[in-house]
Amino acid sequence: MNILTTLWLALRALWRNKVRSMLTMLGIIIGIGAVIAMVAAGQGAQESVKQVFAGLGTNVLMVSNGSAPNFGPSGGAGSKLSLTWDDLAALSTEVSSIKYVAPALQTRTQLASEDNNWNSQVIGTTGTWFKIRNWKAAQGVVLDEDTGSSAAKVVVIGKTVATQLFGQASPIGQNVRINGQPFEVVGVLESKGQGPMGDYDDTLIIPVKTYQQKLEKGLAKYIKGQFLITMADGATAEKTMAAVTSLLRDRHKLGISDEDDFRIRNPAEFAKAQQDSTDRISTLLALVAAASLFVGGIGVMNIMLVSVIERTREIGIRMAVGAKPGNIMTQFLVESLVLSALGGLLGLGLGALFAKWMASYFGWPLFFPVKTAAIAVGVAGGVGVVFGLYPAIRASQLDPITALRYES
Repeated sequence: MNILTTLWLALRALWRNKVRSMLTMLGIIIGIGAVIAMVAAGQGAQESVKQVFAGLGTNVLMVSNGSAPNFGPSGGAGSKLSLTWDDLAALSTEVSSIKYVAPALQTRTQLASEDNNWNSQVIGTTGTWFKIRNWKAAQGVVLDEDTGSSAAKVVVIGKTVATQLFGQASPIGQNVRINGQPFEVVGVLESKGQGPMGDYDDTLIIPVKTYQQKLEKGLAKYIKGQFLITMADGATAEKTMAAVTSLLRDRHKLGISDEDDFRIRNPAEFAKAQQDSTDRISTLLALVAAASLFVGGIGVMNIMLVSVIERTREIGIRMAVGAKPGNIMTQFLVESLVLSALGGLLGLGLGALFAKWMASYFGWPLFFPVKTAAIAVGVAGGVGVVFGLYPAIRASQLDPITALRYES
């Protein structure tokens, strides 16, 4: 028999017992589908993490006030005011690995337009902040260096604030009231979406001196917020953090035994930790999917053994008319391979649908792992061969006379 005839006989045999064949393929379908879905989910989650932390800016470090120790629980991060405006100036001039540094004073307060009101985050900063965050205006302009360092009553708003206060109308040139005081909208930022701390677009930026005068009611010595730092090209986070630490400890006159009265955070470390966690979860789920595939292979072997028993008389007739043991073994191997391959292809479709649903539900990019899909289908075929080999050998070793006498 040629291979086409063998394939046709295999398909016809499987079609005669289509319900049983489908139930047998179910383990393969679920195993392949789970592998595809989990790998796609892992890649989508990793890309989502990259996009989230890219929204914070490129090569960014965050320097904030330290915690105030009490006779009991500490006051928490930022409770001890230690960072000054002189520290900010010193960082920009004395640390060579720093490209940009900007203050970020922030609070939540009530905003109002002529027709609507909204509670949002207000940030007081300079024009450099927009360079650090790599954030451009979709409409109008962002604060430049002169405006950002002035006491002008102008404001740049995020997409969420623009929608909540002005709907579909253009906010440019209109007024936003912050604590009852009018500010002119000069720009609307490009949308950045969700971040680790919530909606990036639910924010409003005003010049730093305006923030101090109107919201803090005075020009304070200490910064009630944080510094954002962008590292120069080629600079490492470790080197920059060490230089910043050394400079601030010296300026704050801290002794060798004194703890830092400030904190330096590197968002890239958070991203790496998140990605490592995602990788471990994806690997675990892939192992579970592989176990499901193995179980599916055992199901294929069991059904093929049942098929050998049911078709014992058929095997005897074929041997009696000239079929060789190799022909019988090939036929059952092809049946097993077809069963697993069809299950693998259906599993690809199931995995793709599930990956698409997860991407839509969790809001991460959709990936279809082509290389993994090819490997998975190959593995499914391999499962068919490996687990179909024993039933095929058993069928080929039947005695023709005994097989002809067999009654099911």
